[in-house]
Amino acid sequence: MTHWFHRNPLKATAPVSFNLYGVASSPAANKICNDLRTARARLLDMFTDATCTPEIMKKSSDEYFSLIQGFILPLDGTTQENKLRFIQNFKWTDTLQGNITSAQQDAVFELVSMAFNVAIWYSKFASRLAGKENITEDEAKDVHKSLKIAAGIFKTLKETHIPRLITPAEKGRDLEPRVIDTYIVQSQAEAQEVTIARAIELKHNASLIAALSFETANFYQKADHTLNTLDPECSSKWKKYLQLKQHFYMAYAHCYHGQTLLAGDKCGEAIRSLQEAEKFYSRAEALCKEYRQMKGPGSTAKPSEQLFFKKLGTFIKNTLEKCQRENSFIYFHKVPAEAPALELKASYGLAEPTPFELPPLSAQCTPEVYATFDLTKGPKEDKAKAKHDEEIKPVKEPDLKPQKDTGCVVS
Repeated sequence: MTHWFHRNPLKATAPVSFNLYGVASSPAANKICNDLRTARARLLDMFTDATCTPEIMKKSSDEYFSLIQGFILPLDGTTQENKLRFIQNFKWTDTLQGNITSAQQDAVFELVSMAFNVAIWYSKFASRLAGKENITEDEAKDVHKSLKIAAGIFKTLKETHIPRLITPAEKGRDLEPRVIDTYIVQSQAEAQEVTIARAIELKHNASLIAALSFETANFYQKADHTLNTLDPECSSKWKKYLQLKQHFYMAYAHCYHGQTLLAGDKCGEAIRSLQEAEKFYSRAEALCKEYRQMKGPGSTAKPSEQLFFKKLGTFIKNTLEKCQRENSFIYFHKVPAEAPALELKASYGLAEPTPFELPPLSAQCTPEVYATFDLTKGPKEDKAKAKHDEEIKPVKEPDLKPQKDTGCVVS
């Protein structure tokens, strides 16, 4: 199983010191601030560490999220807003907007932005693993699991945490519905690609593979349509990827549906279904070339040179020739003018997002320590503030060389 997935860049962020001198009036309060700074820096380092594993990412992200919740959850025994929620400013870029920053003085904004990046990391980890030569069964499971985790994080952020923001996300930003919905659906669709590859490898029933391929194509179409009203300058390359994957899996669906029809002695319809597969495959080929020429955020690749892409073209050609031979010797069926409708529904193998839960609040964040944060004193001037106002540079992501049969560079 060698796959290729389009990836947008990671979000970048300005450093945060959490230097609440004056406000943090006890050693325990100061320790929370210091630990927040350290945990945040460590987590940001993990995003660009090529040796980072899902286990390390989970540990690093849980450590930070358990602490930052001390600035979000009510700790004084009331239902009132945490007094520390709006004390620190946070700056983040977006995956589609280059170096343009969004800034909010809100710990919830920090939580959702960081968790968004964690989800992007899981999707990139899956992409790197899926692009390996001779991927093992356990590695394929890790790809599948990571994509479902990513989908689950995006989904939970959208449904639970983003609605809590005081300032809504601007249009075209990562946290607005169109963008985050596309990430959710794309992650599900890519997880199903792993399922399809597994089903083909184990020679499962052609009808199941056709149904899964049809459902996956519909996912990609849904994701593409979700981006229709987004600025083409930042979304056109991403949309081209979604379109080529939709056509690719429609070709798969028609190809395997043709096999099902042939097995049911409907050779004429099988030929027409394979001819339709050829049409979708040709359109996918053209979209691959268009994708290659597109400018915009994302990876640079030649999708039509991927091993998985070439194999499907050969498979469609061979299966169609087989059907035509059978028809000229045995069936003599008329080939219908219209392609058989794909009224397919997969009963198995559909990828559901893995539910995402934040870790428990850090044991350091007690009501007693919370009481020692004194907002009446106000934080002292941060000497590093001027430096923080500098332009945020893009994240330097790992230099990952493509495997020889993938033809791509993951960004």
